[in-house]
Amino acid sequence: MAGIYIHIPFCKQACNYCDFHFSTSLKNKEAFLAALKKEIELQTEYLSGESISTIYFGGGTPSMLAQHELMEIFEALHKNFRIEQGSEITLEANPDDLTLKKITELKGSPVNRFSIGIQSFYDEDLKLMNRAHNANEALDAVKYAQDNGFENITIDLIYGIPGLTEHKWRNNLQIAFAIGVKHISAYCLTVEPKTALAHAVKTGSIKNVNDAESVKHFEIMLEGMKTNGFIQYEISNFCKEGFYSMHNSNYWLKEKYLGLGPSAHSFDGNSRQWNVSNNALYIKGVESNQLNYEKEVLNTDQKYNEYVLTSLRTIWGTDLQYISRSFGEKYLSNCKNEASKYINAEELFCRENKLFLTDKGKLIADRIAGDLFI
Repeated sequence: MAGIYIHIPFCKQACNYCDFHFSTSLKNKEAFLAALKKEIELQTEYLSGESISTIYFGGGTPSMLAQHELMEIFEALHKNFRIEQGSEITLEANPDDLTLKKITELKGSPVNRFSIGIQSFYDEDLKLMNRAHNANEALDAVKYAQDNGFENITIDLIYGIPGLTEHKWRNNLQIAFAIGVKHISAYCLTVEPKTALAHAVKTGSIKNVNDAESVKHFEIMLEGMKTNGFIQYEISNFCKEGFYSMHNSNYWLKEKYLGLGPSAHSFDGNSRQWNVSNNALYIKGVESNQLNYEKEVLNTDQKYNEYVLTSLRTIWGTDLQYISRSFGEKYLSNCKNEASKYINAEELFCRENKLFLTDKGKLIADRIAGDLFI
């Protein structure tokens, strides 16, 4: 059940809230693609021969790749890894890239799932976030994909945007339900340091995110998702039955994965490593057969903390028997003792020896997880 993540570090323009690694210059694109294919060869043994069940192209903007560039990456992957038949293969895409011509080309590739960064169906919100598309392009992208047989589509939405009223947020959700997508990822806008949004908030040209409004948006979202038959299988991820993101679920379930490309992270069960977040340094390292990355070997405390952090956010919950079996009684005792106050406050509940967040608890998930840490 291992997965591969591929980071494509190029964008047409910078969204003002984004703190992922990317470049708006394409001058190193050809050299990057050559380095990526070479890194695939250099990392053949990282997953110890496990077969690959998911491939995820993230970024950046992977939909900027030309068809032949994408197919060359797939060729390199198949040469070096055993990819299972029926694997989930996701391509992140901006709506303005998913023209009818582009969709038709991608139909001839192994891609079978789209993650479309819509964020909002209101042009004023898209302009505020400096997105490259408009609302009509978002609707067209989904329709083109569906008309060409792509059923497995997820869209991203953002709430907590300054100026996003409750009415507009409800309408964003209703449009998403009406167009028939099977998966929705919804995130609260976060003002990350060193982003254009952080600068705009500091100078007063854009209002800061209002926490109370964000909480209300979250509550509206939970109600709407339940009413429309979406399963909340992770705090920010909702789907119809049978349309879970296999790739992201494997992250939360602690499966192994290999990250390729600048800034990409990898996990082998015992350690994490992450590539340098610099295109030129990444290319230079790979060209000289020296992968440029940092590595952290996880100790028992870190493994336990990571398990709590990821499992608590999901529909599968935090398994107390797994904690006892994998980490020992000290960790189990800590977890149960710290959880008790949140159970009493109806922010956690325990069922079949597993801990789950209530809707109330989902609002403070990180705080609860932090208290359960060793």
